[in-house]
Amino acid sequence: MLSGFIDTLPGAAAQGIIWGIMAIGVYITYRILDFADLTVDGSIGTGGAVFAMCSLGGMNVYLSLALAFLAGCVAGFATGIFHTIFGIPPILAGILTQLALYSVNLDIMGQANQALYSNNQSFLVSMLTPEKSIFVGFAFVLAIIAVLYWFFGTELGHSIRATGNNQNMARANGINTNVNKVIALVISNGIVALSGALLAQFQGFSDINMGRGAIVIGLAAVIIGEVIFGKLFKNFALRLFAAVIGGIIYYIVISLVISLGLPANDLKLFSALVVALFLGIPYWKNKVAGKRIKKAGGAANA
Repeated sequence: MLSGFIDTLPGAAAQGIIWGIMAIGVYITYRILDFADLTVDGSIGTGGAVFAMCSLGGMNVYLSLALAFLAGCVAGFATGIFHTIFGIPPILAGILTQLALYSVNLDIMGQANQALYSNNQSFLVSMLTPEKSIFVGFAFVLAIIAVLYWFFGTELGHSIRATGNNQNMARANGINTNVNKVIALVISNGIVALSGALLAQFQGFSDINMGRGAIVIGLAAVIIGEVIFGKLFKNFALRLFAAVIGGIIYYIVISLVISLGLPANDLKLFSALVVALFLGIPYWKNKVAGKRIKKAGGAANA
């Protein structure tokens, strides 16, 4: 059993890196913008669907990835318009776009599942070559983090951060918060769709349900990264990288659980429990610290 688990580690790490890229997109909305965006369950599938059809049409793999990214940007733009122009709350705006993308993804692929040619040597990642996939995945991670680190250091990037920190104060300083929300959603879902395109390559097919529960995995990666590396990684780029490491840890844990014999039908339940556990850790840490401070204060007064 242990040897079987060890054998699955490269594949789990490679898949964790790909989902970690998705977690970077989730981090932008969840932590920077303070926006609960459920669009990702649909936009990751959109990225996979667009890449699959472009690849099957003979398009260059890099151009296919670029088009998948742009498709995700359009999905994020739709959510942003629902929220800023129509005044729909963030969660409902994301649900509406996610619901619409189910039909859109079906229209793109023409069917619920679209297999990619397994002998296509131009693919960058594949479960058949997990070691190469890890290397390529990390190259994408470093490139994305470098671009985001530069972007959020610009005036526009700082204004998006200000929008997430305090909308009222941002507006008082002349910042158009609605535009910033749309831009952040566009970038976030573009990255998520790029992750979906890489995932389609890795598993060899695009499926209409490949994004179901994606937001849970993204949140798990972000929270795991923060809980483990929160005190060590204060830099913005390192925090993004921590989300990727969180994705790797998540999939290694999933592989361990599967090797222990957990039914595959219970994986979503286990995923929800993992997220709930890591979400609760900071709360209980603060609660325990508060009790210690209160107890120390009482002892000092005595």
